[in-house]
Amino acid sequence: MKKYLALLALSVSVTSVASAQQDPKAGKILDQMSAKYQAMKAFKATFTQTLENDAAKVKENLTGDITVSGQKFRLKMSGQEVINNGQTMWTYMKSENEVNVSDYEPDEEEVSPSQIYTLYKKGYKYTYAGEAKEGGQTVDIIELAPEDRSNPVYKVRLKVDRNDKTVKSWQMYKKNGNRYTYRISKFQPNAPVDATTFNFDKSKYKGVKVIDLR
Repeated sequence: MKKYLALLALSVSVTSVASAQQDPKAGKILDQMSAKYQAMKAFKATFTQTLENDAAKVKENLTGDITVSGQKFRLKMSGQEVINNGQTMWTYMKSENEVNVSDYEPDEEEVSPSQIYTLYKKGYKYTYAGEAKEGGQTVDIIELAPEDRSNPVYKVRLKVDRNDKTVKSWQMYKKNGNRYTYRISKFQPNAPVDATTFNFDKSKYKGVKVIDLR
C-alpha cells in the first residue's frame, strides 16, 4: 500500500514553516498555492501516476481519482480504495472483496494525498527552478528537498499554474531510483462531501471480508 500512499508519497502534521533559509520567490508561490487549496471545503482530482525506474527499465502508468477534505481522503486506484477519516484507514481490495482496517498513523517520510499542498511548510527546503509550458499554460517549477537526509525521498518537483495557482503536476524522486510523476487531468474544487464520504460503509460491499488490524 506504500505504493499508493507514495502518492503524494507528501506528510500530515505540517503547521510550521521550516526554520532553514528558503527561497522567497518560491515561498510566495507555494503560499499562494497552499492558500487556494486550504480555502476549499473539499476537492476532487482525476490523475495519472507514472512510475519510472531507468536502471530497472520500469515504466508503469496507473489512473485514479481522489477526494480530499482537510486531512481526510478517499482514493480509488488500480482496483483498490483507500479511505481515511483522519483516525481510521480502510484499504479495500476489489479482486479479493476484502478490506483491511487500521489506525491511521501518518508517516512523516511518506507523502500522503492530503499533504502535497502543505508539504513545504515543515522539514523541506524549497527553491525556484524556472518556468515551463504544460498543457498550454505557463507553470512555475518549485523544487523541494527534505532536510532529513535519511528520508527515502530526495526531491519533489512541483509545477504550479502561474495564473490560477493550481498544481498541474508533480514528481517525486526516491533514492531507490523510482521516480513518480502525477498529472492532474481533471480538477473539481469544492466537491460535494458528506459524513459518508470518508468512512467505509460495509453494506455497500456485499460479502466483503473485514480484517481488523487495530
